[in-house]
Amino acid sequence: MSRPLVAILVCAALEASGIALIFPTLPHLLRAMAGTDNVSALYGTLLALHALTQFIVTPVLGVLSDRVGRRPVLLLALAGTTVDYLIMAFTPYLSLLFISRTIAGLTAAGVAMITATIADITPEGMRAHRFGLFHACFGSGFVIGPVIGGMLGDISLRAPFLAAAALSSANVLIALFVLPETHRTKHKPFAWRTLNPFAPLRWALTFRALIPLLSVFLLVSLVGQTYSTLWVLFVTDRFHWTATDIGISLGIFGALVALVQAFAIAPLTERLGERGTLLLGIGCEAIALLILAFAQAGWIAFALIPLIAFGGISAPALRALQSKAVDRERQGQLQGVVASFVSLAAILGPLAFGAIYALSRPDRTWLVWIIGVAIFAVTVPMVLTVPKRAIERE
Repeated sequence: MSRPLVAILVCAALEASGIALIFPTLPHLLRAMAGTDNVSALYGTLLALHALTQFIVTPVLGVLSDRVGRRPVLLLALAGTTVDYLIMAFTPYLSLLFISRTIAGLTAAGVAMITATIADITPEGMRAHRFGLFHACFGSGFVIGPVIGGMLGDISLRAPFLAAAALSSANVLIALFVLPETHRTKHKPFAWRTLNPFAPLRWALTFRALIPLLSVFLLVSLVGQTYSTLWVLFVTDRFHWTATDIGISLGIFGALVALVQAFAIAPLTERLGERGTLLLGIGCEAIALLILAFAQAGWIAFALIPLIAFGGISAPALRALQSKAVDRERQGQLQGVVASFVSLAAILGPLAFGAIYALSRPDRTWLVWIIGVAIFAVTVPMVLTVPKRAIERE
């Protein structure tokens, strides 16, 4: 693999590891700072605030990366993340915690720049495989990150945030000294309208081939929010799992995601094409959700983890199809739009699925998973409008 690819994949792994380190401890830090055990509303607000600022700003940063290059925007994103972790590590003020998350959201273009860089340095025919490597590296950060974060949190509530800041600082150094610029820009006059956060979305919707792909991406991302929002609650309510059981399940899932993304994407896309791989991933995940909805034993949930992880093959196939619809000069703008859709799903998903789950407890907790299956069913006819292997660039 080339030096830029290795460097950007390491950046992806470190970025995910930082997120995973603070994941188990952030609610406990909120409890300590707020002086109450009931922080669900505060925690939800904190997550929604971060996602909302990402949704607004990331498309703009994507456009800027097409004009000034990937490295400057990536460095800005990584620096903002480092500042966020350091503030959370040291501040005694709850208000500063919200300000730091806002700063992180305003500069949160790390994933968009990583995927744009991969698109820059990868031939179209290899993009699905390399996006799979990205998801594998990103997923690897969630294999041991929560475990280490939990152990550090037992020592000190602030320790995971210091460790995350150290990883983010290492990422800054890699981007500064190892990663070369992958997008050579042409001098263009600056237009203030490029700072309109909704302009990239309007631009993306002018590509007829992108409309179904972005719609599918949003719907698949929405269903993906059910796991982060409800997995812990569901397995605790239905199967009475302990924290250890939950930790083991998350570790197994992270490891399997990394393996699937690293080794399954290339042969599958070569044999089935990106569209076929996307449909296979959606089908596997829909079957898993259907079984999970009516499972009455905890071992069934454990047994479904490989099928759910395999369903993740849909993500790199979908990213590859999206990247083929846009020329090389606009990959940053496209990835900014895609990242904003992830943020939109992160705003809407927890609110919608959390409310549905709360209303369906205790006897109808299966309902949220059936809704997920129904959403997947809606995506199938959209996917079938997409050519098997490529999109004619408009």
